[in-house]
Amino acid sequence: MASSPARYPRLFSPLEVGGLRLANRLVMTPLYTGYAREDGHASPLLLEHYRQMGASGLALVVVESCAVDPSGVGSPRMLRAYDDAFLGDLARIASEIHAGGALACCQINHVGRFAFVEEPLAPSPVPVFGRTPKALEIEQIESVVEAYADAALRVQRAGFDLVELHGGTGYLLTSFLSPRTNLREDAYGGSPEARMRFPLEVVAATRRAVGTDYPVGYRFEADEWLPDGLHPGEAIPFAGALEQAGIAYLSVMGGTYESFFLPEVLELSARDGYMVDLAAGVRGAVSVPVVAAGRISNPDLAERVLEAGQADLIGLARVILADPDWVQKALTGREDEIEHCRTDCDACTSQVMSGQSVACSTWSVEKIEYVRAMSQE
Repeated sequence: MASSPARYPRLFSPLEVGGLRLANRLVMTPLYTGYAREDGHASPLLLEHYRQMGASGLALVVVESCAVDPSGVGSPRMLRAYDDAFLGDLARIASEIHAGGALACCQINHVGRFAFVEEPLAPSPVPVFGRTPKALEIEQIESVVEAYADAALRVQRAGFDLVELHGGTGYLLTSFLSPRTNLREDAYGGSPEARMRFPLEVVAATRRAVGTDYPVGYRFEADEWLPDGLHPGEAIPFAGALEQAGIAYLSVMGGTYESFFLPEVLELSARDGYMVDLAAGVRGAVSVPVVAAGRISNPDLAERVLEAGQADLIGLARVILADPDWVQKALTGREDEIEHCRTDCDACTSQVMSGQSVACSTWSVEKIEYVRAMSQE
C-alpha cells in the first residue's frame, strides 16, 4: 500500500496561518469536555486529555472555550480566562499540547443568554429555555469588549500560539449578529451592519491587546438553522468584514442549542461532512484560511474537501474524541481501523447539556469508568 501522506497529499501538506506554519491540515476544533474542576481550574484529567490531543498528530489543537467574564460562564466546569488566578492553568494546558508537537490555540467566550448565572446577559431580552436574559446596557457592552481583550492577553501570556474568539452556537458574539436575538434599536441593532458592531469591536480590542502579529481566529456561525435566525445571506458578508478586521482564519459551523435537537437538524448532522457546504460558501467569499468541520469521519472525505477547494483546513472534534489515533491511522495506512463517531448516538452532546463530563460510546468500558472516576477528583 502506498504511504498515506502520498495518498492524502493535501491533508498532510503544511499551511501558513497568521504567520504560523501548521505541519498538516488537521485541526482539533473546540469540544467542551467538562473535565475542568468545578471552580474552572484545570484538573489532571483535563491536562491528560490535552496532552493526548497534542501528541495525536494534529497540527493545531484549539482548547475548549474559556470564559472571559464571570457573567459569561456556561457551566461550573467551564475553563476560565478572566483572572490571573487562572493563568497557571492556561500555561499548563498550552505546555501539554506543545509537548506533543502541536501548536496550541485557546478559544475564549462569553456564552451570553446560555450562561449558568442568575441573570444571563444578551443583546435583547429574548427568552430561551424558560429564562429571559437581561439586555446589556452600553456600559456593560464596553466592559465585555474589554473583558475579551484582557482574556486574550492572558492567553498570549500563558504561551498559546494563537487565540480564537467563539462566534458560534448562539453565544454572545453571534446573538448580537442574529436578527432573531438582537432586537436592539440603538447603534448595536437594526441593520446587519449595526448588528456586526459588537463582534467587530471585540475583534479590534483583542488585536490591540495582543498585537497585530499575534493570530486571532474566529469560530464562525454561518447558519443558525432556525427560520428567523442568522443565515448565510447575512453571515457571509460578516465573514468579509472579519477578514478586513484582520482575523487569521474562520472556523465555520452551523446551529445553536435551540436548533441542535430539531428533527431536521438531527437528521442532517448524522451525515458525513454535514457542515462542509457552509464552509465552502464562506471560503468562496474570503481569502483567509477556512476550517471545515462536521463529522468529517475519514481521511478520504477530508482529502476530497481540500481537493475541491471547499476548505483549507479540516476540523475534528467528536471524530478525534471517538478515536484519538485517527491521524496516526491515516498516516500509517490503517484507515479501516478508525473507530467512528456513531451516527445513532449523541451521548457527548447530551452529557454536556446535563452537566456531565464527556465520555464516548466508542470507548472501552474501562476508559469510560476511568474518566468518570477521574472527573470526580
